[in-house]
Amino acid sequence: MKKYLRFDSVGGASGDMILSALAVLGADLQAIEKTLNAFFPEKLHLRCEPVSDAGLNGVRMTVEVKSENLKVKSGEWRDAHHQEHAHRGLKEIEALLAGAPLSEASRGLAVSVFRALGEAEAKIHNTSLEKIHFHEVGAWDSVADIVGACLALEQLGVCGVSCGPLPAGVGTISCSHGQMPNPAPATQELLQGMRVMQTDEPFELVTPTGAALLRVWTQTLERVPDETVIEKSGFGFGQRTLQRRPNVLRATLMAEANDEFQVSSFKFPAGEALLVLEANLDDCNPEWIASLVPVLLEKGALDVWQTPIVMKKGRTAILLSVLATEASAAALREVMFRGTTTFGIRYYPVQREVLERRFEQLETPYGKIPVKVGLYKGEVITRSPEHDACEALAKAHGVSVRQVWPK
Repeated sequence: MKKYLRFDSVGGASGDMILSALAVLGADLQAIEKTLNAFFPEKLHLRCEPVSDAGLNGVRMTVEVKSENLKVKSGEWRDAHHQEHAHRGLKEIEALLAGAPLSEASRGLAVSVFRALGEAEAKIHNTSLEKIHFHEVGAWDSVADIVGACLALEQLGVCGVSCGPLPAGVGTISCSHGQMPNPAPATQELLQGMRVMQTDEPFELVTPTGAALLRVWTQTLERVPDETVIEKSGFGFGQRTLQRRPNVLRATLMAEANDEFQVSSFKFPAGEALLVLEANLDDCNPEWIASLVPVLLEKGALDVWQTPIVMKKGRTAILLSVLATEASAAALREVMFRGTTTFGIRYYPVQREVLERRFEQLETPYGKIPVKVGLYKGEVITRSPEHDACEALAKAHGVSVRQVWPK
């Protein structure tokens, strides 16, 4: 089943706003963080918090980078120490991505975004792409925004993106080159051919990172059909408070209007169509399988599980099952072939319905714990504290996880 995405902006578009909106749609920020930390030179954390403004509810994602005992958050690149290390060339970033544990789809999209940024900067400064060094966009939080957004797009199985008019601010903005007209020249270059609307907000609303992501996605992926079925929408909030409008970006996940498939005599309506990949393993070292599970999750698997089975001739075996999107299935099959002794992998379509979700911060005697809240038809029916956060607080206070776990 093909999925599509549409962005509609009220307050602007930036890398962190885009990733925030995709998180509301179901992108797994924990899996993305794990993938980024597998190859990033500096440790980072994707912090997600619920936000409400003007009657709209969504999340704000912040990239926190620990650099030489200095914690840097999204939007704080103007710190002199951090900015000193943010001047990176395209070759350096491409080399980093070349060795990263990414699928070819995500890697290719991320590289395309950085090349679009580089080409815009080269044109503005009348130089070559090879001589361009990214400044603010070269900071690790911005690199994480771009790569993380491309990973989220793959997780959601999106094959095409469209975008409504993007708001433009007025006045001037301050950047590493000094005072610049608003929007920044590189952003203006990237927005050529895209629809914009003028506002009276004296802030940078669309960042170069946001403009590059939307430009590459809308111009290189599949065209979004005229008729689609809306599945879900979510709001990603920016870091700044604007004067006359909420700083929010809406993302809408859609499917083809005629997207139905039939299995035997049963007909399923369009929903979240996924694949299950399976392999029977009767001659594979169980330790290899255990080591393979986190690798599959980092490569985009939505879930991985093992089931004890008995095969022909009475052999005990393990059934390795992987839940995946169509976009990530090929890469995951390669991981299974290379990481196990199987000679074949079965895969078949399944349907999944998920609860609408949001995150809340719960105050406990040991500190704040993020809680995932599940809603069905607008009603809260389940709450689940984040285990990793409970485990970290338990370790910090010298108590058991059960004691920290909210009652």
